[in-house]
Amino acid sequence: MPKYYEEKEEDGRACAGVREDLRSCLLEHDCVLKEGKTPKQCLKEGHCTALQRTFFECKRSMLDNRTRFRGRKGY
Repeated sequence: MPKYYEEKEEDGRACAGVREDLRSCLLEHDCVLKEGKTPKQCLKEGHCTALQRTFFECKRSMLDNRTRFRGRKGY
């Protein structure tokens, strides 16, 4: 479930909601909290992959010329 809501202040960056959710998922994961690994190491191990994929698709959609008319993917 996404934690990002439209009432929050926007930071003006592309894909800000997905970025915030991915960040909070990684920082609250047992890999970081209990094992003491960095979030980058946890991403390589395959944690929070759905949000990572959504963030990638959102960033990739910025390069697609069709998104000028459709808008960015993500939230």
